[in-house]
Amino acid sequence: MNKLIALAGVAIFGLSGCVVYADDYDHDHDVVVVQDTPPPPVLNYSPVVLSADAGVYWDDYYYDDIWYFEAEVDDADSPYDVVSVWADVYDEYRGGVLLESFELYPTDDPFIWYSDWLGSTTYLDPFYSGYTVDIVAYDTFDDFDYLTLWAATY
Repeated sequence: MNKLIALAGVAIFGLSGCVVYADDYDHDHDVVVVQDTPPPPVLNYSPVVLSADAGVYWDDYYYDDIWYFEAEVDDADSPYDVVSVWADVYDEYRGGVLLESFELYPTDDPFIWYSDWLGSTTYLDPFYSGYTVDIVAYDTFDDFDYLTLWAATY
């Protein structure tokens, strides 16, 4: 019977995920303190915007200007750790005012994010040379990186 109790005790301690301390202050009361072990720290690396491009071109099919935004983004955790990429367009000649934000979408290549927009659906002027674009990449832990560039206009 003692062997069975000893084996049960070993099995219980082998399966437990916490540490239990028992202290006898007197023989009438046992004080049990349960202390959970903290989870290990989560290591996360920020994404890195390796390169980016932004600009406008004329499209004869739509008979409209097309604004395009492209980014090459990596993350040391995995390129699949990047969950969103945005292009924030600022007017530098008016003091860096944010004009519009455009979402970029993943492509078949997990490192490349891209989107293009009809010029008639934006507030951007294709002949204005004062636009800077922040390409901002976010990962699953909301860490981010950005790259600023001038938009190519006519």
